[in-house]
Amino acid sequence: MEILRLGIDGQLSVDPSDVETASLDFGLLTRGQPLAVLHPVSAQDIARVVKAAYGSNQGMTVSARGHGHSINGQAQTTNGVVIQMSGWKGGNKPPRPHVWAEERYVDVWGGDLWIDVLKSTLEYGLAPKSWTDYLYLSVGGTLSNAGISGQAFNHGPQISNVYELDVVTGKGEVLTCSEDENTELFHAVLGGLGQFGIITRARISLEPAPNMVRWIRVLYSNFSAFTSDQEHLISLHAEPSNQKFDYVEGFVIVAEGLINNWRSSLFSPQNPVKISTLFPTGGVLYCLEIAKNYHESTAQTIDQEVEFLLKKLNFISTSVFTTDLLYVDFLDRVHMAEMKLRSKGLWEVPHPWLNLFIPSSKIAEFDKGVFKGILGNKTSGPILIYPMNKNKWDHRSSVVTPDEGLFYLVALLRSALDSGEETQSLEYLNNQNRQILRYCDEAGIKVKRYLPHYTTQQEWMDHFGNKWDRFYEMKMEFDPRHILASGQRIFTPTFPSLSNMPS
Repeated sequence: MEILRLGIDGQLSVDPSDVETASLDFGLLTRGQPLAVLHPVSAQDIARVVKAAYGSNQGMTVSARGHGHSINGQAQTTNGVVIQMSGWKGGNKPPRPHVWAEERYVDVWGGDLWIDVLKSTLEYGLAPKSWTDYLYLSVGGTLSNAGISGQAFNHGPQISNVYELDVVTGKGEVLTCSEDENTELFHAVLGGLGQFGIITRARISLEPAPNMVRWIRVLYSNFSAFTSDQEHLISLHAEPSNQKFDYVEGFVIVAEGLINNWRSSLFSPQNPVKISTLFPTGGVLYCLEIAKNYHESTAQTIDQEVEFLLKKLNFISTSVFTTDLLYVDFLDRVHMAEMKLRSKGLWEVPHPWLNLFIPSSKIAEFDKGVFKGILGNKTSGPILIYPMNKNKWDHRSSVVTPDEGLFYLVALLRSALDSGEETQSLEYLNNQNRQILRYCDEAGIKVKRYLPHYTTQQEWMDHFGNKWDRFYEMKMEFDPRHILASGQRIFTPTFPSLSNMPS
């Protein structure tokens, strides 16, 4: 009732279907139970609700939700309001992306999906520099974590490509922040897991967009050769664009089968790669995935540029697979795979994903213990592996990464299936995740979790390490009642008891 009296321009819903949607996320591992769902059309709508929660004695919390792609209930709440930032109801809508072509940046609503940002900027021949593999994620969601893909070695994560933010703090204030204004809040919010404010606007850096992409996959049976080549390619980040790739990723193939899995839906299915002909006995294959952007006007030089770069690599010579496609289709490649999985009923299943940042000095040990050990020859989804340059990450952000100049993302993006096969069950995959973390701990591999999930504050303190004190200070300053993003389980909401309230 308090919220209904606030005079909100958007729509406040207690519709059971809205509440049900906001109770779940992509992980399907946990469930919230919000009191209501707000579909805002402005930062002011959000500020009114947060201010009401801040002044309430009812213990109300507020969680921002984008496209619902959290894994462990990070955007859920059980005693409050979910702000549904993406997907609008009713006649009013939040502002559309505003492209400043001359200045090369775009102002976007925090709930905008990256696919919509891309479409808006391409109208001006421009595009953001750094991406995530999947574009149906909200801007505010990825900036609250980091936002990474194969361009991060070159441009840094998405949080390194933001000029300015509008943020609604846990006190219900709407603040603009940047390098020059409210600087501490700016850096805290980037990678801040939603703890200090809700991002309502982001100003994103742009560059001229290419038309086409040459997408290449090559295979390795030797892990050392694979990682050496990956590290060589990301060391070229300062070279002119014609002397480096624009995207460097990779993945692990622990089970025999076809390389045409859900991450390779654009490679010709008429010519599948029979991995069994390349597989080392009882071993593991590694796939280097690289891409070079180009314009139709420079298509005549792309062959020699690619050939020059490939010449220095040590992959299995018979394993080069190439396709040319439109830039927008390359960036949107995972969505095409999503459509296939949806059609088979394999998308809306539990996703016990585990994302780890691993110091490069320990990656060979991880390979031995996990890829060639714990995982066996069974997997239930892609396993990504690629290195990044730490100097492309701003140390002032809230994100924590390993203490080495190079570190790897290893992402076990697995789906639990109710197929009767034990190795595909949720319990089996959760146990395997715990086994991997225990192995890292016992082997002294100082991993940092990306998209982290912990259940005690001590675990969070260990996660943040020497950033914890600052993180805590910023929480006390910008969300002192711990109203925001309580689903992260970092802080417990604090409210005055009724007995202490004035009568």
